Amino acid sequence: MRLRRLWLRGFRSWADVELEAPDGLCVLRGPNGVGKSNLLEAIGYLATLRSFRGAPADALVADGEGSAVVRGEVEHDGRVALIEAEITRAGRNRAQVNRQRLRRTADLLEVVRVTVFSPDDLELVKGGPGGRREALDDLLVALHPRNDTVRAEWERVLRQRNALLKQVGGRLDDAAEVTLAVWDSKAADSGSELADLRQALVRRLGPSVQQAYRDLSGGADLVEVTYRRSWAGPLGEAIAASRADELRRGLTLIGPHRDELGLVLNGLPARTHASQGEQRCLALALRLAGHRELTAEAGSPPILLLDDVFSELDHDRSAALLDALPIGQAFLSTAGSLPGGARPAAVFEVGAGTLARGG
Repeated sequence: MRLRRLWLRGFRSWADVELEAPDGLCVLRGPNGVGKSNLLEAIGYLATLRSFRGAPADALVADGEGSAVVRGEVEHDGRVALIEAEITRAGRNRAQVNRQRLRRTADLLEVVRVTVFSPDDLELVKGGPGGRREALDDLLVALHPRNDTVRAEWERVLRQRNALLKQVGGRLDDAAEVTLAVWDSKAADSGSELADLRQALVRRLGPSVQQAYRDLSGGADLVEVTYRRSWAGPLGEAIAASRADELRRGLTLIGPHRDELGLVLNGLPARTHASQGEQRCLALALRLAGHRELTAEAGSPPILLLDDVFSELDHDRSAALLDALPIGQAFLSTAGSLPGGARPAAVFEVGAGTLARGG
């Protein structure tokens, strides 16, 4: 799987640019603030229709422009596809593949997948549980796009159930009780399905995260990855038991939106007891394990985006990460020298609004 060409117009700092990329490692080199990460962000947008940096869509449109256009020509299993996306400040965003309107964002995963490593990945370990749940769900969908339907159904049920709990203000009449019973049933079904998928994925990821951590650290540390549900027993029974509290507080208290991905290093919670270096290594191990699972599932590695991650790593861990990556196309942004062991297929020199292939 690889990106052959990228065209941008009015995207972030790029008024108009074209990038033709070979297979292998493509390095984007230049000073900070010239748009290297914006190029990676655009490549990621082709696969997900969202910013991996968490930016709202209107922030992707260059100052003074009403819209931005991202176009990419990708190749997978010998087939070439053209992905085109228009992002507008008014929110009327559009996307198409081979000139055909895209029906669902998850359908893009049949055409292109990406794995992103960024300095913000540290929040996977240091941050709250919401980011870890989102990372799990994103990986579930990337592995099997049909899982997007499961995630979307749970999110729909949760919104509707919360709206009803807030609306009744702690008091149920007969009609509201019947309606709430319907949403209780839907929540039990969709919530259980999503939690089961997450738990199965975590069991599958556990050995991969352990191996990836040891590959990166060079040590014999013990990593445990667990999925902790916010309830015990059948979800329907837990929802029924929490009804009084939920009516009082006006929101859903039980379900996969309250679950946690547990990360333990050498017997202690990594979020509170690991050093920042250990936390960063664990975050990289999580991403690397996911990348390996995607590679095994798809039969070829996703396009890899390495957004200035080596500036946060010492020489040994930089070299270990490069050695641990499955062979495929990767885009690496850097403001400094290349990490040890890097053998780029192309180096692109990035300036303020300029992009040129260097030596």
